[in-house]
Amino acid sequence: MLHETAVTLDKPVDLAEYNWQAHSVLVVDDEEGMRHFLERTLARRCGMVQAVADAEHAAALMARLHFDLLILDIALPGKSGIEWLHELREHGYTGDVILVTAFADMETAIDALRGGASDFILKPFRVDQILNSIKRCFERARLARENFVLKRELAGLAADPIGLVGHSPAIEQLRGLIRRVGQMPSTVLLLGESGTGKEVVARALHHTSPRAQRPFVPVNCAAIASELIESELFGHVKGAFTGASESRNGLFYYAHGGTLFLDEISELPLAMQTRLLRVLEERKVRPVGSERELPVDVRIIAASNRDLAAEVQAGRFRQDLYYRLAVVDIAMPPLRGRAEDIPDLMRHFMQHLAVQLGVAPLPLSHEVVTRLQAYPWPGNVRELRNFVERSMILGSFATEAFATPVASLPPPAGELELTLAEVERRHIERVTDACAGNKSEAARRLGVSRKTLERKFAEWSEAVRHEDGEGRRARMQGMERRA
Repeated sequence: MLHETAVTLDKPVDLAEYNWQAHSVLVVDDEEGMRHFLERTLARRCGMVQAVADAEHAAALMARLHFDLLILDIALPGKSGIEWLHELREHGYTGDVILVTAFADMETAIDALRGGASDFILKPFRVDQILNSIKRCFERARLARENFVLKRELAGLAADPIGLVGHSPAIEQLRGLIRRVGQMPSTVLLLGESGTGKEVVARALHHTSPRAQRPFVPVNCAAIASELIESELFGHVKGAFTGASESRNGLFYYAHGGTLFLDEISELPLAMQTRLLRVLEERKVRPVGSERELPVDVRIIAASNRDLAAEVQAGRFRQDLYYRLAVVDIAMPPLRGRAEDIPDLMRHFMQHLAVQLGVAPLPLSHEVVTRLQAYPWPGNVRELRNFVERSMILGSFATEAFATPVASLPPPAGELELTLAEVERRHIERVTDACAGNKSEAARRLGVSRKTLERKFAEWSEAVRHEDGEGRRARMQGMERRA
């Protein structure tokens, strides 16, 4: 192959049209002239360009650096480009690859496409030809990421309010923290009860960060089966396990350059906690079944409705992972601690639900607001939203289910002596009894997951076993009935 005939310049190229400063390219070609030419051409347009002469040096570079695109010559010394491409795909590499060669026939082209090449270009080629091929690859990758992220956002749109609503001191303090912490690259741990809006805060942190234009990828660790969580996060290669008929990217891949939100991180199995810690420390992921590690650039925001420090003491959460996540920890205020925000939250929910349900918002009276502000809201903002949606469907606020305001009726004797945990337990038990023991329905009414409800009953059962006397027997009978 002759260097002089590798590239032709038919017309000037507009630099503004080919600006890829956020992307990285690896050129693998044994022709020194071709390597230097592509390196010079792309260095002005891409954020990083590396060039090597063979597959062995290329593999060593890829073990250290992330590349969005490979430009790979077929005829390489030692291992050919197509052979190496087949190996890359088998080991989980899912990036784009442009194959170039001076000698090709139909069989070679078919083998290249079967190997997973994104494009196939013959030498000599024009400068605009290679640039347009690169442009198409980057555009496909961008659309694939955006499509994946948008699908996940749309799936969660109906369940989660967008933005922080309210003007209570607790919310104003939270806004200040978001403005300050959002600009930092540090890992953030959000702690608080279920339904307090941890994903809303995670999104706010992402949108106020330098990564705002990159993907935000949320994942609920409690909602994924323990045997699938590793594949979901890191991806897998074809044949890695039964049913893995093709290679698949993980959530770390789709969050590259952006933010990965790990909700309910306390539900991760201990073995998975170990793997996650290694990823956070080394910034590399290994797809299931692959021997290659892929560099990743992701900011982690984690959340839990459990006391992770207590989970560490109980041996259910790794101490080193806890300290790695809790660089900055933010405590989410419960709704009962900012009851003055309830009217604003209800108006916000009604405005969004009116379009979704096709009904008009309901008027808010002082009596309704007073009753709702006196209620402890164990399910927090999520429970309030469910109550608003149910009320809009029925056409009125059914506040009879809530306790009479304290100002109107003194509490029963001894009621003020109860701890907040005891008030929560009694309310959950009453709701579960009202649902005839149907925990799925009780969880829906309370605005929490069934898994959360099951865990609370299990914790209470364990506590009751240490009690003595008639009270213990009565409580145990109630627990068994609800089980």
